[in-house]
Amino acid sequence: MGLTAKLFIVAGLGAAFLVARWKDPAFDVESLKGARVLVTGASMGIGEQIAYHLAKAGAQIVITARRGHVLEKVVQKCLDLGAQKALFIPADMSVVADPDRVVTFAVDQLGGLDYLVLNHIGPSPFAMWDGDVEHVRWLMQVNFISFVQMTQKALPFLEQSKGSLMAVSSMLGKVCSPLALPYTATKFAINGFFGSLRHELAMKKSNVSISVCTLGLIDTESAMEKIKPYSDMPGHPASEAAWSIIQAGAKRQAESHYPSYTYYAGLFIDFVPSLRDYMIQNLYHYEP
Repeated sequence: MGLTAKLFIVAGLGAAFLVARWKDPAFDVESLKGARVLVTGASMGIGEQIAYHLAKAGAQIVITARRGHVLEKVVQKCLDLGAQKALFIPADMSVVADPDRVVTFAVDQLGGLDYLVLNHIGPSPFAMWDGDVEHVRWLMQVNFISFVQMTQKALPFLEQSKGSLMAVSSMLGKVCSPLALPYTATKFAINGFFGSLRHELAMKKSNVSISVCTLGLIDTESAMEKIKPYSDMPGHPASEAAWSIIQAGAKRQAESHYPSYTYYAGLFIDFVPSLRDYMIQNLYHYEP
């Protein structure tokens, strides 16, 4: 492809982006009042911030993560912030029965489901891959298969409410990157599954919307600790990332990107492969 053709493509993509932004649907925070929401991975970080935003909007919330004693504190703060209802259920998404159990609990306690926010991740080292296949298998269950299980269980209830599902993904689900191979694989899987599911639901004229939410580096304590030895990249506020996810579901957007560089990187990442690879490999400090 010649340079002129590439420039036309870039201009066209830029124009498409601007049109999409101008047509961005309005978001009424009042629409969240009384909404029945299940949020996973809500004991800390982005999930915790999602719960607090929803609480301020007067939603009804069920949160889940592994540590019940931490969830209890988050629930109390949600009630203090104005949640109509806030409940928690401890669960381990590596246990095959737990994803279904969590959805059943949420539906029983809330009387249905308007939003499902799939946000949880399992711990994984940020380092060169050591060949541990079992860890990859375990992480795939936690970060991806459990998403699929919860989706299958929740879809009939979301169909009834004309609800929305938000699957939290990452820029590492679009860009092959070193030092996070198991994690990157699970995020690519999320993008592929939920992007394809969105097409199928549209073809079936389903009432359910699917939003794949792509995040860059967020300033959660765990993320910043992991990346610190390898990179000086700044993190972005977890509270803002959480709000972008909520808006994506409420506005029934197919995709959302936070911060904005994740959108542009997705557009241009394959434009010049050799430059892409050079930039990725030189983004991190690594001494063999």
